[in-house]
Amino acid sequence: MTASQDKQMLAKAETLIEALPYFQRYAGRSFVVKYGGHAMGDPKAARDFAEDIVLLKAVGINPVVVHGGGPQIGAMLKKLGVESQFIDGLRVTDKATAEVAEMVLSGAINKELVGWIAQAGGKALGISGKDAGLVTASKVARTTKDPDSQIEQAIDLGFVGEPEEVDTTILETASKAGMIPIVAPIGAGRDGHTYNINADTMAGAIAAALGAARLFLLTDVSGVLDKQGSLLTDLTPADIAKLREDGTISGGMIPKLETCVKAVEAGCEAAVVLDGRVPHAMLLEFFTSRGAGTLVRAGGD
Repeated sequence: MTASQDKQMLAKAETLIEALPYFQRYAGRSFVVKYGGHAMGDPKAARDFAEDIVLLKAVGINPVVVHGGGPQIGAMLKKLGVESQFIDGLRVTDKATAEVAEMVLSGAINKELVGWIAQAGGKALGISGKDAGLVTASKVARTTKDPDSQIEQAIDLGFVGEPEEVDTTILETASKAGMIPIVAPIGAGRDGHTYNINADTMAGAIAAALGAARLFLLTDVSGVLDKQGSLLTDLTPADIAKLREDGTISGGMIPKLETCVKAVEAGCEAAVVLDGRVPHAMLLEFFTSRGAGTLVRAGGD
């Protein structure tokens, strides 16, 4: 073995030793991972992600994956000739759109991810929020201001829902049996209708219900950046409120951080927003002192 190979082997050993306290501390705990964005369309990134999830299971952590699929739903709607209507940038989900969304999310995407996990040596169980009453959904209520009168008006987004109640029985049963739950963001309402749910919101609700050690939101950005473009690594709900007020946080990052805050205030130990495009970003964040992404913890302790 050459000197260079010796150094590489030593570095690997040191990384394992560095990770050991985390393995010990979080054995038996749950990690909820929202999977979407760039990684879903890249086979190499999908393979890396699957390997990371299988590794978590192998070291005694119980991962639960909640996946998105907005672009894939849009592509299928176009292919089937189903017209989409948008109000204030939000897709109106009529009955036809809801049926396509369930077909794509619970079918093609969910089972593809189950396949990636199997290739990496894991046992995955593909389900949706409808299975075993995992997520009971309620219809999302949104309002908008009339541009002329400035009066708030209700928007009907159709079959778009949000988690009202989470029953974690099926997740806990699957985890105890050595399986990795892969959850499509679809839920059934008390009214008997099927609702499409935002994947971030679904993951946050599940993380809170499980009392998860971590909620990971994999995105296409490195995390929350300050006005100079530097990564903010640790935030509390109070910090987030200030950053939102001064305009540092805007656009699509706002609902992601709202999800993080709700999760940590409802029982999840901590939430992390990180770049899913970076190979093994989730492992770097959790199992090394270097970390990656932005961690949100209630109270900052």
